Amino acid sequence: MQNRSHKYTLLIISLSSPLLIGVYEEDKLIKTISSDLKTSEVLLPLLNQCMNEYDIARFIYTRGPGSYMAIKLTYIMLKTIEIVRGIECKGCSGFALNGGQPIKAAGNLYFIKEKETIITKKFEQPVNANFALPQSIQDLAIDEESTPEYILPAV
Repeated sequence: MQNRSHKYTLLIISLSSPLLIGVYEEDKLIKTISSDLKTSEVLLPLLNQCMNEYDIARFIYTRGPGSYMAIKLTYIMLKTIEIVRGIECKGCSGFALNGGQPIKAAGNLYFIKEKETIITKKFEQPVNANFALPQSIQDLAIDEESTPEYILPAV
C-alpha cells in the first residue's frame, strides 16, 4: 500500500486499444498500466487493483470521441465509484492525449477536430494515431462536463 497521506489521480484512456491507465502523484506520472483486453473485461479489475494500492482522490477519463461502448462502460464504472466511494470523476478530450490526431470512428471514418468543432472525415488509408499518457497532468485541459461526449459519424 502506498503512502495514504498522498492523494492520487487515475487517468484512463479507453477510447481504443490498448487501454491505458496512468497513476499520478502530485500530477506526475508514477505508474503506467496497459492492457489489450476489452474494456468490459479488464477495466473494473484494474480500477479495483489501483484503489487497493493507492488512495485515489480523482479519476479523469477520455470522454470522447472514440469507441462508444468503451466510453459508456468507463463512464458508468467511474460514476458508480464516484457515488459509492466519493472519488471525483472528471473528463477530458481524447484529442488532448493523442496530439490532436484523427480518432477512429467506424470503418474508414475518423473524428477530427477543426478549431472547436469535431467532425468525421473519411480516410482511404488507416490512420495510426496512438494515445499516450502525459508525464504530467498539471496542464491537461479537464472538461467541466464529465458525461460522455458522443459524436455520431454521418452514415
